[in-house]
Amino acid sequence: MSTASTEQTTAGITPSDTPFLCQRPVRLAIYAFFALFLLGMLAFRFLPHVLDPTFEKHIAKGEVMVGMTKQQVLEAWGSPYTINVSYTKDGTRREEWIFEDWISSSEIKHRYLYFEEDALEGGWYYGARERPRLKDTPPPAPTMKKSGL
Repeated sequence: MSTASTEQTTAGITPSDTPFLCQRPVRLAIYAFFALFLLGMLAFRFLPHVLDPTFEKHIAKGEVMVGMTKQQVLEAWGSPYTINVSYTKDGTRREEWIFEDWISSSEIKHRYLYFEEDALEGGWYYGARERPRLKDTPPPAPTMKKSGL
């Protein structure tokens, strides 16, 4: 009887018949990867607040981060060119701060920050983390010297 039951289990599904992704070690590796990925995303989100809770380092670098107060943003970037104020149905005050960076006399780059009550909620601007800088001027053209014959 025991030989018949072992023949049925071996005749049914063998480890080589299961698809690769359904094998237990592969599934555990995939679950571990997703768990580590999720923990990494959470750490990336909250780690800057843990390392610099008062944003002093970011203010010194001229960077802004979500969660800063209006006063901290003023210290990091200075005052905005325009402030647009609106209110939600719940009475929450929202502000849009617009900063202008003059690249040349005909080119302006804008940076936008969005506040809800007194906390920075988000924003966007040109450049990764630094302010736009003036374009480098091309080098002067070489001049030809006259030979004195």
